[in-house]
Amino acid sequence: MKKRLSAIFAIIGLVVAAYSLWFYSSSADVNRNTYVESHSPVIGNTSAPVTIVEFFDPACEACAAISPFVKSILAENPQDVRLVLRYAPFHGAASKEAIGVLEAAREQRMFDRVLIALFKEQSKWASNTASDSDLSKIWQIAVSAGLNEQRARDYLTENKFSNVISRDLKQIEELKITRTPTFYVNGEKLEQLEPDQFKQLVNKKIREAKS
Repeated sequence: MKKRLSAIFAIIGLVVAAYSLWFYSSSADVNRNTYVESHSPVIGNTSAPVTIVEFFDPACEACAAISPFVKSILAENPQDVRLVLRYAPFHGAASKEAIGVLEAAREQRMFDRVLIALFKEQSKWASNTASDSDLSKIWQIAVSAGLNEQRARDYLTENKFSNVISRDLKQIEELKITRTPTFYVNGEKLEQLEPDQFKQLVNKKIREAKS
């Protein structure tokens, strides 16, 4: 009888352990994919356990300014952290044109290179009241970074990237995001845009993922 009870409890223990492992793995996966969409650009290790989600506008000066710092976090934690970008076109036509160019650049596997170039030359094209000349500068900068313009324009003609923007804007409305950049790390919002707090939040999520 005792042997039978021991066997039953052993089986129950295995079931509980298996469920706990499954539940923990599922929860961790949900956390790392919070606010991540299938269309979202990813920079870094795609299977990293910690995800920084940035709602950004390519025409946003603060987004350009903080980008090197965010990249430094990825460089310090290449296996543990990835960056997922969500579009927040708060600067009108210039933002949307730049997003279109970035989506075309992604198709050519040049997303990050073109984004860096657009950020670097942001003062030449970013404006709430962008002219046709400003919009053409976006293309000039992207082409200088290596983008194949004809292939990019063909891609945008065939693919409605406006659907991507619409889905991101819906999430922005749900989260009541009013400024860029806005960051979430495994679903937890970075309340203050300060380097120390940013790193502390990322490190906390890394520890949680490894515990």
